[in-house]
Amino acid sequence: MAAPKKAEIKKTAKAPAKKLDKKVNYRDMSAKDLQAALAEKTRDLLDSTRSLRANELVNPRVLQATRKEIARVHTAIRAAEAAQKESK
Repeated sequence: MAAPKKAEIKKTAKAPAKKLDKKVNYRDMSAKDLQAALAEKTRDLLDSTRSLRANELVNPRVLQATRKEIARVHTAIRAAEAAQKESK
């Protein structure tokens, strides 16, 4: 008589860990470049959040780092706006 088969556990393929960019100097970027960087970082945050909810995210600290990068971009945008107002 054959032994009963054990239930197989399916392993899902985890998404590869996203590598964080090196420090980028946002103060030297133009307004268009800053808006593009902001859109990209926001998209990355949404993708990482979806991966976290699906238990596919390997390193959850990516969320915190991405939020901080978004804050840095926002700060650079505000600084650029303030400099533009000051120059007028």
